[in-house]
Amino acid sequence: MISAEDVYKHLLEVWDPELMMDIVNLGLVYDVQVQEAGRKVSVLMTLTARGCPAFESMREEIITRVSTLPGVEEVVVDLTFIPPWTKERMSEAAQTVFRYLF
Repeated sequence: MISAEDVYKHLLEVWDPELMMDIVNLGLVYDVQVQEAGRKVSVLMTLTARGCPAFESMREEIITRVSTLPGVEEVVVDLTFIPPWTKERMSEAAQTVFRYLF
């Protein structure tokens, strides 16, 4: 059976197309749940701003990547804005890059 850690590894391959960083290090992924003996994976995430036009492409990429894990039959991506995203949610490496670029 897969673990949440396995899912997070695959989510490192999903990038925010506007910021050109992965969604895990950006702090956009709030929670990962592996259910039904690994057949269903739920990802709870946020966006850097409400109405971000990149959500649909990121959601599709999450589903595509996570679906490649053995035994996964369903991937659900839920969006929340509670708590709101802030730069402090980013990993230290992402914060360093963010400061350099922006």
